[in-house]
Order: sequence, then structure tokens, then C-alpha cells
Amino acid sequence: MQPVEQGIIRRSYTPNLEGTPIALVMEFLSETEYGELSVRSTPPYGKLYFYEQILKVPTYVTYDPYELNIEVRRLQNGKYKLELANEKKHFWIPELELFLGIWPGERLGQHINWLRWWDKSGNLLLWSSEQAEQEKQRAQQEQQRAQQEQQRAEKLAAKLRDLSVDTDLL
Repeated sequence: MQPVEQGIIRRSYTPNLEGTPIALVMEFLSETEYGELSVRSTPPYGKLYFYEQILKVPTYVTYDPYELNIEVRRLQNGKYKLELANEKKHFWIPELELFLGIWPGERLGQHINWLRWWDKSGNLLLWSSEQAEQEKQRAQQEQQRAQQEQQRAEKLAAKLRDLSVDTDLL
């Protein structure tokens, strides 16, 4: 394996340089040409041909945001075969042990359809901003609980003092 030179930006993957095989390729289809699905078998190779026949990537995903369509191809006997989605229109990606699907929702001020991941149990994986918001809400709930407990303790101490019980002994 040949080391990658420092400071050189390469926009492609080469197994003899990186060494680790690619498990998954995901591409967003553009409005033009559809070169992503080209099976051209001579240089310049079509992407589909390149991933299937040269790199032998086990899973090849294409997403068309204009048609809201995901296609997942799995390598079987040296050829890509289209996978079927489950009842939720999610695709199981075994290399990641996750489901992939389209989620309509808001992010970055845009209400559109997003590609999202779900775990084995069907739980949506949160983006970091969603995780931060969830953690913030959890911390606020904990703070409210602590304040309620403090108020309850203060009321109980006041009641005990009213009954002439020395609360310092407790």
C-alpha cells in the first residue's frame, strides 16, 4: 500500500492507496446528464460500472431529490440488484446496521425531504442539533424537578419548625 502524500487533495478513492474496501457509496442525482448511473465500461468509466465492476462496492445508493426517490443496489454475484424498501419505505443497510429513508421535516430553516437514518428498532437517529436540543430540554426538566424537591423540602422543614421540631437534628 502506497502512502497518501501530505497536502495533496484527491477527490477519489483508490483501494491500493487507502487499503480499506468501501462498504457504501451514496450519490445525490443531479438535474443533468445522469452520469451517476452510467454503465460505460471503457474509460472514462460510468459510475455504476466503476462501483460495481472495479471497486466492487457492496451497496450503492442513489437519491433523486427532485423525484423523492431512493434506489439501493446490492452487489449479488458480481452485479447490482435493486433492493426493495420495507413497509415504512426504508432500506436496510447491513454494512451500517441502519435503515435509510426519506424524512419530511424542517432543518436549517428549510421544510423539505431529507435523507435520514433509523436504528434497528426503527428509532430516528438525531442530528447533533436535535441531540443538543433534547439534552437542553432534559437538563431543564431536571432543574425543574430539583427546584420542586427543594421547595417541598423547605415546606416540610417549615412545618416541622411550626411543630417545634428542631430541624438541625434531622
